Amino acid sequence: MAWWKAWIEQEGVSVKGSPHFNPDPDAETLYKAMKGLGTNEQAIIDVLTKRSNAQRQEIAKSFKAQFGKDLTETLKSELSGKFERLIIALMYPPYSYEAKELYDAMKGLGTKEGVIIEILASRTKNQLREIMKAYEEDYGSSLEEDIQADTSGYLERILVCLLQGSRDDLSGFVDPGLALQDAQDLYAAGEKICGTDEMKFITILCTRSATHLMRVFEEYEKIANKSIEDSIKSETHGSLEEAMLTVVKCTRNLHSYFAERLYYALKGAGTRDGTLIRNIVSRSEIDLNLIKHQFNKMYGKTLSSMIMEDTSGDYKNALLNLVGNDL
Repeated sequence: MAWWKAWIEQEGVSVKGSPHFNPDPDAETLYKAMKGLGTNEQAIIDVLTKRSNAQRQEIAKSFKAQFGKDLTETLKSELSGKFERLIIALMYPPYSYEAKELYDAMKGLGTKEGVIIEILASRTKNQLREIMKAYEEDYGSSLEEDIQADTSGYLERILVCLLQGSRDDLSGFVDPGLALQDAQDLYAAGEKICGTDEMKFITILCTRSATHLMRVFEEYEKIANKSIEDSIKSETHGSLEEAMLTVVKCTRNLHSYFAERLYYALKGAGTRDGTLIRNIVSRSEIDLNLIKHQFNKMYGKTLSSMIMEDTSGDYKNALLNLVGNDL
């Protein structure tokens, strides 16, 4: 399943919202859950993880109208830790949430390149446009300019190229001659010479459609006798390598890419909670069911079972609600 097909599949949605929705009683339930001493976390989980994002925005409006308080700020003051982080993530409109993740990845000391690469390489042109708009509205600056200020060299170039969203082409048209030429150019830019012509790799990976790239990867393997992934690993390193490999993974199979992100967020000692929360929240109304299916196929276990082993308490319960039935 190539990445560009993933946006039109209703069966991928794991959080569908409430069919008989009325925001007023939901807002009241949340108010009561946070009133007085102590907090009823389960009531918060039951409401917010069982509603769609659009419904959560309506609940927030109703909460303010009925009780004169901002719902997100009230939740922040009542909750803490990873559970708070997850619940607050659910309250952002989708594009504002991804803008926030990008902003947080760049603010302060050090840059979380992995977060920027993940979001930019896996979103469609339209989504990237909306994320850029939300970023400018929320933070008063240009996402592209902030990325340029925060990264450098070839990593900066590949991220800026990805941000243009030039890989979208739903027509599925492939020019076999151009695909062969691209494959030869990639071979000449990497395996054939000492050193690597990184810009050639960046240009082809960032401006060709997914269907076209699939053909390029096939032709490349015939010429080089190795996969494009193996060449990238031997020719580049660090964040640039990660960015190029992410483009290839998202081109080959978007659901496998996200399954892998979730698996490594949960595997081994400690949990990468930022990756876990971001990917479950941002994919829950797009294709999380398809990602779960791929996860099971790739790792021989369910996403739910790994969440159960690796997390606990209200945080675990909320995550499991969002992931839905996995059996």
